[in-house]
Amino acid sequence: QVQLVESGGGLVQPGGSLKLSCEITGRTPSSYSVGWFRQAPAKGRRVFVAALDFFPRYADSVKGQFTISRDHAKNTVYLQMNNLTSQDKAVYYCAASEPKPVTVNEPYWGRGIQVTVSS
Repeated sequence: QVQLVESGGGLVQPGGSLKLSCEITGRTPSSYSVGWFRQAPAKGRRVFVAALDFFPRYADSVKGQFTISRDHAKNTVYLQMNNLTSQDKAVYYCAASEPKPVTVNEPYWGRGIQVTVSS
C-alpha cells in the first residue's frame, strides 16, 4: 500500500510563498509519477496543478508561478508556490501512480492540505 502525506500548507498573505511537500511511503514502486491537484472552496472537483511524470507539467494557470520538484532520497515531491493570490486558495492534494501521465483518477491520494491566501 502506498501512503502520501502532504505538509507545508497554511495561511499566507497575497504575494507570499509557500512550499508544499508530499512524502510518499509504503510499498512504493521503484519509479512512479506524482501530481498535485487542488479543490477550491465551493468547487466540487479537484483540478490539475502540476505533475512530475515524464517531465514537469503545469496547468496554464500556474505556469511561471509554481514549481514542482522531487527529492528521490527522501521520497518527497515539492510544490513551490510563489506570488500567491486569492485564486490559489484551495485544499491541495498529491496523487501518485505508475510511471505515466498523472490524472485525477489515480488510486493513491493524500488527505489534502489547506492553503489560504488572505491579508
